[in-house]
Amino acid sequence: MKISNGMKKKVVFVGLSGGVDSAVSAALLQKQGFEVVGVFIKTWHPDFLVCNEEKERHDAMRVAAHLNIPFLTFNFADVYKKEVADYMIREYKMGRTPNPDVMCNKEVKFGAFLKKALAMGADFVATGHYARVLSPCEGGVPKGRGGLNLAKGIDPAKDQSYFLWTLNQKQLSKIIFPVGGLRKTEVRKLAKKFNLPVAEKKDSQGICFLGAVDLKEFLKHYIKPKKGKVLNEVGEQIGYHDGVVFHTLGERHGFTITKKGPKDGPYYIVSKDVKKNVLVVSQNAPGIGNFHKSDMWEAPTCLTCGNTNWIFKDPKPNKTYTAQIRYHGEFFPCKVKCSTPSVAQIIFEKPILVASGQSCVIYDKDICLGGGAVV
Repeated sequence: MKISNGMKKKVVFVGLSGGVDSAVSAALLQKQGFEVVGVFIKTWHPDFLVCNEEKERHDAMRVAAHLNIPFLTFNFADVYKKEVADYMIREYKMGRTPNPDVMCNKEVKFGAFLKKALAMGADFVATGHYARVLSPCEGGVPKGRGGLNLAKGIDPAKDQSYFLWTLNQKQLSKIIFPVGGLRKTEVRKLAKKFNLPVAEKKDSQGICFLGAVDLKEFLKHYIKPKKGKVLNEVGEQIGYHDGVVFHTLGERHGFTITKKGPKDGPYYIVSKDVKKNVLVVSQNAPGIGNFHKSDMWEAPTCLTCGNTNWIFKDPKPNKTYTAQIRYHGEFFPCKVKCSTPSVAQIIFEKPILVASGQSCVIYDKDICLGGGAVV
């Protein structure tokens, strides 16, 4: 299928996942006068997992039929396997905590999908992400400076800008997020108004290519479990675990405590030694950013991020921003020092507990400046 460049209407290829957000996105764009083409993206799934991809594809087809728009299927299984799954497994083997959803957006949805859509004559691609692309004046940037801003979605409970920090200006100029300016309740109402066949469908959960499958069970097919010690803050062994690489900082589940008093609270992972296969846990971690120094661990106030990407412009070194180190996590005040074009130091007001490999995303109020992966 090749879209003619001579068409008057702007052509948008919409990634139809089979869910309500992408379905409403397609309907809204159609109402706005775009020539809409629905696209289902086939992904990679391991043989040992039950896959519901055909059910999702069927729902996407039903949406396209209801809207009377063309429907295509793009097979990016090879890209998913190499750039998302293999990356995630490789990172965990090194004891890091990767974010596969970030790589999915970078390499698949706004990498391979965007490239193929434009090659077929599309003017834009669209997805059901809760985020917004703003012009400079909308983003509080002085006029005349050009460029586009990525902003949080209006609904704070659904905002997905955290997963989009790798986007650049060229990509943003070709991307539309139709539901980014809406709350989820409004999207549900629109789905019913448009009589979409997925209007009552529940939201999907889990990692982009795994769904709701337990991550550790998935990883154990690629990484051999290795029993190790769980130590407390003073170095005493109080339990055991099945492999340090399966755990990340801040977790309080998945390991076994054998020496626990009746008044003991939950234990949180505050440090891990990959070479020695040792976890250090503490009860003094009731919330991220609220720590004290101990014999076995110390939360830092400065993080180094690599592979940084600044969407519109580099952060100012003396300005206070906020950083998010987990999806839907707290926003921490910070300052940013860009050492090189790809490396930055993030300086926090209070100690922060964050695992290497996680995404640290920087915001100026509602504007997502970009981010990097914690070294």
